[in-house]
Amino acid sequence: MKLPLQALDPDLFARAQALLDDEWLAHDADLAPVLPTVLARGVGQDWHKAGTFRHHLIGVARSLALWQQPRAVRLLGLLHSVYGNAFVDLVKFDMATERGRLQALVGQGEEELVYLFCTASRREFTQKVLAGQIEPDGSLPLHTNQGEPITLAPDVVAAFLVVSMADTIEQWFSWQDDIYSRFPDTDTSRQQKVHWMASLWPGPMRPSGRMLHQINRLGLALQHPKLKGRLPMPPVFEACTAPFSASDDAAAASLYWSVIQQDQPLADLDVATGVLEQAVRLNPWVGEPQMVLAQLYLSAGRREDAARAAESALQAFCSWGNAWDKRVQWDAWIAWTRILLQGATTDGPGAWPERLDKLNNVALRAGA
Repeated sequence: MKLPLQALDPDLFARAQALLDDEWLAHDADLAPVLPTVLARGVGQDWHKAGTFRHHLIGVARSLALWQQPRAVRLLGLLHSVYGNAFVDLVKFDMATERGRLQALVGQGEEELVYLFCTASRREFTQKVLAGQIEPDGSLPLHTNQGEPITLAPDVVAAFLVVSMADTIEQWFSWQDDIYSRFPDTDTSRQQKVHWMASLWPGPMRPSGRMLHQINRLGLALQHPKLKGRLPMPPVFEACTAPFSASDDAAAASLYWSVIQQDQPLADLDVATGVLEQAVRLNPWVGEPQMVLAQLYLSAGRREDAARAAESALQAFCSWGNAWDKRVQWDAWIAWTRILLQGATTDGPGAWPERLDKLNNVALRAGA
């Protein structure tokens, strides 16, 4: 059965390449003026899920930049939790005394969007979106974290959806699958002492077996007639039009992880290759399974197949701006995928090595 591999979009790749530079934020005319104020609040020292709060804020902003979101939405990504929220106790700006300062820095409308994102019940927001309860006019009634009724306007609903997609893909991995199991309908009665194994951070760092499906549902909500066209559509799930089932999400993650954990026969490549091919059929939307498959193809001498899988993996990585498998960062996944693509398409210098120890020497050639 043919694999659902994608061709690499040169424009998308060029946008992603620009974000591989550690200094990309400093060159962003909209975000750079805000960055020193954010960094001065110690965000690089705060723990946050798979990294630090700095990593998280910048990672969310990176996806939004890659998705070509407008200034207000990208600022929301960079600042989305600075007042704290129901999911995190970090407070970097005191909403009782510092709203004016943030308004002066980013603009009143932009700050109000950040304030609303921090104070609205995002659990209820997610529940209602997943239940298909966005109003016919695109608005969404819900409550604040303090229980006060509010109604989000359609442009705010669209912004919250896009930022929630970026927020989730940046941070979620297996540790949260356990401690926040079945979010947004998490069982809050579970005790940490009883579930101590689930509590051990960071755990095995498996990719989430649930949340890509939920991100897909948030993206599909952007197709609402009164929301569609309000913001650039994220370039994932065929521009947020293709459904992705919960069962496919779970099965693909499990198949992928079985290869990573070497739970397949090790003497020959055939079983691991078949398992990864099935993972890609079930979940063609993330790059990591395709990237590992490309390396298996290279090891088997299947260079054309390896090139197609590596190119498709690169397309997926460039579509998200963050890694699905959090064991290494997004830029490292892209770097190794480019090595694989080079190895599959190059003879002589840069070709894929036959000796195991020579993998330590591989390097990206100019123009690759």
